[in-house]
Amino acid sequence: MLQPGDERAQKIGKAIASQSANDILHALQEMPKTAGDLASALSMPMGTVKYHLENLLDAGLVEVRETRYSVKGRQIKVYGIKDQLLIVAPKVQNIRSILLKYATLFGIIVLASLAGYAMLPIMTAPAGLGGEDVARFQGEKAVGVMAEPAPAAGVLPQGPAPDPVLAFFLGGCLVLLILLVYEVAVWRKKI
Repeated sequence: MLQPGDERAQKIGKAIASQSANDILHALQEMPKTAGDLASALSMPMGTVKYHLENLLDAGLVEVRETRYSVKGRQIKVYGIKDQLLIVAPKVQNIRSILLKYATLFGIIVLASLAGYAMLPIMTAPAGLGGEDVARFQGEKAVGVMAEPAPAAGVLPQGPAPDPVLAFFLGGCLVLLILLVYEVAVWRKKI
């Protein structure tokens, strides 16, 4: 995890700023190659390839996978892309900014849940009912006028159906809580 002002983030930015460096990275994705292989495959001068390889090595994006020796006894390096995940994210200054971010996300979950409750009567009305019929059906359902059919023999009656909006709200809160605990733990490690 890198922060935009870090020295390594600056090195990475410098190393991949050139189209030639990007071409080298794409060529190395297929398989590891020597500088000579890259120069001939990309039709680049050897000096250009070596310059960009040094920048990519210094930034930690490329590594020397193996060393071979030519017929004349010269050392030949085989380069490959370093297997890693890089994330560049802004630095969190204090716990207040973390809590503010999650409070905002919690507010979005609350608003989405309220919108879900507002739309729930429309989504749960039986098919084929018009607007007035939906209102009458919901009024009868609330008063208990409509009788429910008796369960079949040997079938246990089911409890009330789970509320999908409540499930959404509780699931969203759980995810936010897990993310908040993780982010606070990471923040405390850095202190």
